[in-house]
Amino acid sequence: MQRKFRLTRSEDFKRVRRTGKSYAHPLVVLVTQASDSAHVRVGVAAGKTTGTAVSRNRAKRLLREAMRSLLPSLASGWDLVLIARPALVSATLAETRAALLTLLRRARIIPVDES
Repeated sequence: MQRKFRLTRSEDFKRVRRTGKSYAHPLVVLVTQASDSAHVRVGVAAGKTTGTAVSRNRAKRLLREAMRSLLPSLASGWDLVLIARPALVSATLAETRAALLTLLRRARIIPVDES
């Protein structure tokens, strides 16, 4: 994922987590907040409950790759934080992408008829 599409600063993560709206799925939690940015910025996190460092890094790589293919179809002007859940470690890329699609549709960031 290109740097312009990433949330990188700790303050941005905290702002989105504190004031954003969250949507839960068994594999991942999505937290959204509208922004003034011309494009979508995505931050990825995995806590220690996700597993070992290897598991956390795999979960974050899965989320980034699944999100990369969805970026062109997203509405602009959003900051998103994706939080991995423990079940994500054993999920496939297709399952991760389907989970993200479900959450993005619920948040109305991607059109419902889009696949």
